[in-house]
Amino acid sequence: MEIIRRECLWLFGLAAAASPIGSRTHSAAYAQAEPQLTQILRRDLVGQDHTVQETVASIAEFPTGSAAPWHMHPSAQELLQVIEGALAVEVEGQGKALIEAGEAVIIPADLVHLARNESTTAAGKALVVHSRAAKDKPLTIMRT
Repeated sequence: MEIIRRECLWLFGLAAAASPIGSRTHSAAYAQAEPQLTQILRRDLVGQDHTVQETVASIAEFPTGSAAPWHMHPSAQELLQVIEGALAVEVEGQGKALIEAGEAVIIPADLVHLARNESTTAAGKALVVHSRAAKDKPLTIMRT
């Protein structure tokens, strides 16, 4: 983490040094602007003994009326954050939740679930991150 911080400080210093010297307003505007970090979700890993061998990040795009079929992720917890639109997420035996843009949900490993876009007018898009405890297992198994 120290290397990343050092690189960020170096980049911020470079950006400040590259700003126009004669424009105080321009420099002041950049001096006041800071990156904004908004934590959307923080949870402990569930059912994996806190072991992560691999993290897989994907963008899932859902056209209107589309759905990912019932499936599960062996030894892989799923974080789904909706970027655009809204998605219905259903975990077998636990009911359905509507996740809107900016919201996130965690689906524990080994639970059968699905996600679908119930809208007839707007597409949906989500960031999907799987934290895998066993890379030797398939990432996804479809329910038959």
